[in-house]
Amino acid sequence: MKKITIKTIGSWKENSKPFSVVTAYDYTSAKIINDSNIPIILVGDSASMVTYGFSSTIPVTMDEMILVCRAVAKACSSTFVVGDMPFLSYQSSVATAIKNAGLILKRGMAEAVKLEGGVEVKPQIKKIVSSGIPVMGHIGLTPQSVNQLSGHRIQGKDIQSAQKIIDDARAVEDAGAFAVVLECIPSELSKLISDTLSIPTIGIGAGPHCDGQVQVWHDILGLINNFHPKHAKKYLKLSDNITKALNQYNSDVANKKFPEKKHTSLCSPNIIKKIK
Repeated sequence: MKKITIKTIGSWKENSKPFSVVTAYDYTSAKIINDSNIPIILVGDSASMVTYGFSSTIPVTMDEMILVCRAVAKACSSTFVVGDMPFLSYQSSVATAIKNAGLILKRGMAEAVKLEGGVEVKPQIKKIVSSGIPVMGHIGLTPQSVNQLSGHRIQGKDIQSAQKIIDDARAVEDAGAFAVVLECIPSELSKLISDTLSIPTIGIGAGPHCDGQVQVWHDILGLINNFHPKHAKKYLKLSDNITKALNQYNSDVANKKFPEKKHTSLCSPNIIKKIK
């Protein structure tokens, strides 16, 4: 399959069928996605939680994101890879933003970066893009600002916050981003933004009117028990199946049912006899 590009993604704005995006954090998962029909992988800073065990996206570092990006990118011969820029890797200055975005492409082997924010990071997006690095925006609920937003809540439910999100969407597009993620905003607002912008919108918890949808790998496959975000649909319950398989393996070992002869290698008895 031919490698997806930002030109290809931009052309999907005119499609009647929305496109799909899924997160990945390791080589094996990315290889499975690359062999599927899903065209875009987001190496999300959600790795902070699902890979490194933190309670938010804030603690994950550039070095950790680069390592995860590189593992994913090595598996992707056709799927387009977007690497998240972690907290404080771009907010402090334009120069810092360009440097770190470049590292995600150069060392992380991603094809584009994603960063959160709108009007306030317009200068960073503009300069990153002018440096030859494709940028995907992210507005609405921005998890890196979870403390400022007082938790993970739907954004844009009043006139002031809705206007802020629309202004952010226009700023992201004007700065040169090739697409923008709309997270946890009312469906009507995401429709208005999708109809207004000339670049594709990608929703997560933003309703059915976006040009594409993004979901977390672990949520789709049901890999985490007792976690049921409203925006996610579990297509499998792999956690239950994995636990069952592990318990069966444990039982087989304890009862000497594993390993069997077919799992074992043998050598000549003479070799054993000659060992002193």
